[in-house]
Amino acid sequence: MTVLSVLQQELENEAKTTRKMLSIVPDAQFEWQPHSKSMSLKSLSAHVAELPSWVRMVLETDELDFQQNPYTMPSFQTTTELLEFFEKNLLDARDALASADESTFQQPWTLRAGETIYSADPKVEVLRMTFSQIIHHRAQLGVFLRLLDIPIPGSYGPSADDMSFA
Repeated sequence: MTVLSVLQQELENEAKTTRKMLSIVPDAQFEWQPHSKSMSLKSLSAHVAELPSWVRMVLETDELDFQQNPYTMPSFQTTTELLEFFEKNLLDARDALASADESTFQQPWTLRAGETIYSADPKVEVLRMTFSQIIHHRAQLGVFLRLLDIPIPGSYGPSADDMSFA
């Protein structure tokens, strides 16, 4: 098993759980946020749905400079459009991994804002971190949904909402 095949399998495994979670985001609640310092439900959902796009970016560039690339929130109005956005990014990540060259995985990739460097790591480590970010922000999304009394689907087995306790 190669590093590339492990990354491809991990992407597919996490996509199943991410798809389940994004599919239950209520578009009527997109503007809700649990705290003034928290993202809105829409912003957090968008971030989860866009993270697979980082796979191509990491493989085909050497850095992301936030000062040179200001963030633009993706535009969607419904949960269906959110899922379409996720699926587009997932397909792009699959395609990028399918054509990836493992010999480039140890090349450095830098995350910065101008002169401030947040991280400089081998590309393979940034890909691993990208998958971890998907999981991390998906878990945040689960907390947001729980606070809205929306039953949570299981991730790596059944959730408390999937279980029947007698």
